[in-house]
Amino acid sequence: MSFSTTQPIEVQVSDAARAMATMGLVDAFGHVSAREFGHMVITPAADLETVEASNCIRVPLNATSLPPGCPAEAWAHLALYHRFPATGAIARAQPAASLAVGMLADRIAPTHGQACWLGDSVPVYPSALLVREADRGLRLAEAIGASDALILRGNGAITMAADPATAVATMSVLAAACTVWLETRDAPVAAMSAEEVRSWQAVKHELLPRLGAHLLRKAATTRAAR
Repeated sequence: MSFSTTQPIEVQVSDAARAMATMGLVDAFGHVSAREFGHMVITPAADLETVEASNCIRVPLNATSLPPGCPAEAWAHLALYHRFPATGAIARAQPAASLAVGMLADRIAPTHGQACWLGDSVPVYPSALLVREADRGLRLAEAIGASDALILRGNGAITMAADPATAVATMSVLAAACTVWLETRDAPVAAMSAEEVRSWQAVKHELLPRLGAHLLRKAATTRAAR
């Protein structure tokens, strides 16, 4: 199976969604979206393992209400697309380690090289209220700051990228960063220097998409072997 940004956007979104499910980053809840011209294409309110391109929902970026079948947290996606015009895709998941981090910290610094691709730090959104209204979506978009990821207190995480596969890769990196942070937070570890962080960030646009393609291929192979 080939994973390419030349595929129809619905195919990219559904492939990324099934990959997140196969990787165990979501349970019955989670979604993936991508921007296309004046719309976003988003997975329905359904188990991502079952999503097909034909199930994806097209929503105007200036929507004032959500179409039937659309996840209520689509408001967070819309707010992020408005605030960050360069963002092409968004992933929403519940990595187990992010739930613990959300109860212990207000932000985390990079824990390893790949974690630098998330930003200089990853903030924690301080409210566990569900983001199911437009105004809460706006507050979430403000809270993410300069990072490409946001940990949601009591509710997983959300990540941004140029395309759906890279958004999934960003979520995978965030899950690993949360795990490493939890395992080392009480140890006398040396923080990454500014020079080290910048060196990793300089190769982000080269290496992060490669990770995304790898994860989607691996997930497809795992599903085929079942």
